Amino acid sequence: MTALAAAQPEVKHRGLITLSIMLATIMQVLDTTIANVALPSMTGDLGASQDTITWVLTSYIVASAIVTPMTGWLADRFGKRELFLVSIIGFVATSMACGMAWNLTSMVVFRLLQGLFGAAIVPLSQTFLLDINPREKAGQAMAMWGAGIMVGPIIGPTLGGWLTESYNWRWVFFINLPVGIIAFLGSAAFLPRSQQRPRSFDLMGFGLLSLGIGAMQLMLDRGGEVDWFASGEIWIYAVLTFAGFWMFATHIRHTEHPFLDPRIFADRNFATGLVFIFVIGVLLLSSLALLPPMLSRILSYPVITTGLVMAPRGVGTMVSMLVVGRLVRIIDPRLLVVTGLLLTALSLWEMSGFSPQMDAVPIIRSGIVQGLGLGLVFVPLSTIAFATLEPRFRADATSLFSLVRNIGSSVGISIVSVLLTRNIQINHAELSATITPWNPVLRQLNPAAATGNPAALSGIDGMINAQAAMISYLDDFWLMMWITLAAIPLALVLRKAD
Repeated sequence: MTALAAAQPEVKHRGLITLSIMLATIMQVLDTTIANVALPSMTGDLGASQDTITWVLTSYIVASAIVTPMTGWLADRFGKRELFLVSIIGFVATSMACGMAWNLTSMVVFRLLQGLFGAAIVPLSQTFLLDINPREKAGQAMAMWGAGIMVGPIIGPTLGGWLTESYNWRWVFFINLPVGIIAFLGSAAFLPRSQQRPRSFDLMGFGLLSLGIGAMQLMLDRGGEVDWFASGEIWIYAVLTFAGFWMFATHIRHTEHPFLDPRIFADRNFATGLVFIFVIGVLLLSSLALLPPMLSRILSYPVITTGLVMAPRGVGTMVSMLVVGRLVRIIDPRLLVVTGLLLTALSLWEMSGFSPQMDAVPIIRSGIVQGLGLGLVFVPLSTIAFATLEPRFRADATSLFSLVRNIGSSVGISIVSVLLTRNIQINHAELSATITPWNPVLRQLNPAAATGNPAALSGIDGMINAQAAMISYLDDFWLMMWITLAAIPLALVLRKAD
């Protein structure tokens, strides 16, 4: 047993430490989705267009993705506690600056800085929870951490919509101030100091990894706007992504002090865990990206109603995580992962049967089942992925774990979005092909449309648009179901901790 493991049971104020770092974690995770619903309100105030306002989201995502892998080096160089406190201060300060932004340029700059400061909060919070808890309580610790990670994106759009409608879009950022102050005071008072381990900085490795990550995030974010590989811009991003990752992988194998130690990937559990968490990233935010516009566009739900209907999904996740935090000690974590994936696939199968005429019951029921399933996957996965990894690699590993989850989210959202857009066009063309004056069914049900009445034809076109969109959403849910089922065999690769 290492000195760190021996000292873990004697950590003082473990509960207050957990509360403080989880407040900071939820604050940071909320900001990945809370601003989405406020974009239309920002457009007029900041003098932006529909095309340029998306940089409010892109700047934050790209900055956070690039800096996240630096967490391990920064934690060793300056200390985990010190880095965490600086991250909270910087995140809150830049959040306030975002709330006071006067034009699009200032907002993008402040969001970029917000992403830079916030990047280390999530991986460090996971590291702290693994450090201050003995191995037998790692499952419960990861349950607490996972609840914040997964519930945050779910309640973000609801909270953002309520703040925007009740007050102003600026309160989407101002809300971080009280939460950040409490998180900072608690962390400053109770977080234990860690030993600094200065190490050389691999500038070349960091630069190559940043190139790959930044280019990929830009490609995923901009692809839908410029019609993907029909645009030269996307081809440039794709080439830079491949070149950056390929040269980075080659570089770390041959340099003496690499930016990321390749021995991390030799741990089978951690390497498999990265694949799993990528899939979870795809599933979690993809469904969250699809449901709100579907409920608004097809079922005509207002923002607040959408939030209330989706809230049970978060409840299911929290209940699942609270239970699985204890189950992971007595049941094989691999069995829990498989069960969670099966529940998630079941929920997506039910979602593939949604219709424009349904009430809220199927949405709530499938949301609860999906929340339970994702919770059953996330906690044992987060526990077993680090169970056999050397503690000295922990800060680098948690930052990589968070990075891959975020990349999975970006990839998932891009895939379902492009499929949705293209399938809507295809389905609309197929459905409208039967609307002709010679169609006997049309002449019987709507004679005015059969004779070319503009108002009648407009009404039918609206119905066709809704049906085409609904079919496209269902196709996306089917795709996500098969991705979930395809991930199940990976559980066989995981091995239990000794």
